[in-house]
Amino acid sequence: MTDLPQSLPQAWRPPMGWNSWDSYGTTLTEDELLANARFMAEHLKNAGWDTLVIDIDWYDPTARAHGYNDNAPLILDEYGRQLPDPVRFPSAAGGKGFGPLAAAVHELGLKLGMHMMRGIPRIAVDKNLPVYGTNYTAKDVADLDHVCKWNPDNYGLNQSHPGAQAWYDAQLDLFASWGLDFLKVDDMQTPFHSDEIAAYHRAIAKAEAKYGRSIDLSLSPGGWVATSYVDFLRENAQMWRISDDLWDRWEDIYQQFARLARWAPFQTTGHWADADMVPFGHIGLRAERGDDRQSRLTLDEQKTLLALWCMGRSPLMVGGDLPTSNSDAIALLQNPALREVLAGSTNNRETVRERIFGKWWDESTYRGEFIVWSADAADWADGTRSAHHGGHYAALFWTGSDTYEIGRNIQLQSIVGLDARNDDWTLADLYADSALLPAHARAILIERVCVAFAGRQRHAEVLCFLTQRVQRLALFIQRVAHRGGLFVHFLVGLLLARLCIARTRKLAVDLFEVLRNLFAQQFASILLRAMLFALHVQRAHALLRDGNVNLRLPN
Repeated sequence: MTDLPQSLPQAWRPPMGWNSWDSYGTTLTEDELLANARFMAEHLKNAGWDTLVIDIDWYDPTARAHGYNDNAPLILDEYGRQLPDPVRFPSAAGGKGFGPLAAAVHELGLKLGMHMMRGIPRIAVDKNLPVYGTNYTAKDVADLDHVCKWNPDNYGLNQSHPGAQAWYDAQLDLFASWGLDFLKVDDMQTPFHSDEIAAYHRAIAKAEAKYGRSIDLSLSPGGWVATSYVDFLRENAQMWRISDDLWDRWEDIYQQFARLARWAPFQTTGHWADADMVPFGHIGLRAERGDDRQSRLTLDEQKTLLALWCMGRSPLMVGGDLPTSNSDAIALLQNPALREVLAGSTNNRETVRERIFGKWWDESTYRGEFIVWSADAADWADGTRSAHHGGHYAALFWTGSDTYEIGRNIQLQSIVGLDARNDDWTLADLYADSALLPAHARAILIERVCVAFAGRQRHAEVLCFLTQRVQRLALFIQRVAHRGGLFVHFLVGLLLARLCIARTRKLAVDLFEVLRNLFAQQFASILLRAMLFALHVQRAHALLRDGNVNLRLPN
């Protein structure tokens, strides 16, 4: 791993990486890890993805899919510290641990992390193994009362005993000697074990000082984690989960809207609330939950997840086996806008959340929620200038199963601010760089998600007001003009439209005047000016289709 400047904080942007849990559960092998690392280096690193995490039970030679093993014969050293299973991780044989694997990952320009459970292995306590560097034993420091409810490997640690800190210090010294960059430590927050979290943080700090490299700490799981813990969490960790495990179900994603809205105001450089993994691509190969499958999330649901996580500045940890994932999922992950928004946005917040009914007075006609997020573009914490300096980001979400027409309920001034509402703006689709979507504005009619950024363009003067109703009106007027024998008017309108494209501000005024006074002018004049409007709409639509339109919306 390349050493970062001293002034740059750890986790200066929300981490972007891969975790083996969704695809391999407890059973990941060295070959599978390296295959994902090579794929990431070749296809995703340039978009910001740079971390790989080996999830739970890498030290259990009997690990299996769909659960954990009671009384598993964990592989430990003479001090009770976990060692990788050499059958699944051959390079770890001979006490080398994950050192050789970390070196291989670093050669690719990537980082390596792994999962660890809170506490001390039960086997170490049963054998009463010594605590490294002390006269204490495992039985002296174990807490038999505070154990994990869902995994049988460990006891807790009695943090009132001085040997408990020594145990974590020795464990982290071993892990740091392997060259690890990231630790996901589980069973820390539900319930919230503040003493254990603080002890783990102290152990990491000692290891960092000794080995001269940073180790990011991620706390898990996140059920019922209160925002009142935020100061403590910032002091002791780089990221922390804010929910239980998330899988490829729309309901799991929907629940994160409220959680991220609650935590977004607390996101700060180096310390990130984590909405959990991104269950995209090929998952369930040998996972805890579900069978071998490509993610059940629809394409729109996947875009919704990415948009929400980015606007909420949550870490992104994809769970699918990258080499065998479908091309649509990989294309979404390659979008450079993900890193741009994660690294370069501020004032991220939910601004609108409305429950929509078919009949406003009838609860039984509930359709879904219309949700809007906004943020300001900002330079990155590492000094990189924002690609959209002075601009803004907006995300428009529809949670219903049918389509929803936004209309004019959301004004541009609610995103860019009242003082800037009369400036000229460019509207661009966040997904425009993806091959999965045509580069056109999606703010008029949406299904699950529409995400755009509005960037300041001082010289933009193309004014466009597009809705399906206006397009239909324009086409209708065209047909009327032809049938009414006004072909000369059509030719004049065509000529004037072409001549006026370069002077669109004046043309825009004329066109909107037509709309305001459509039925208050003489018939021939109406047709002529309406034809100009129709042609301008068609021209603007073509520009939108090509992804290159300067858009200034009316207030």
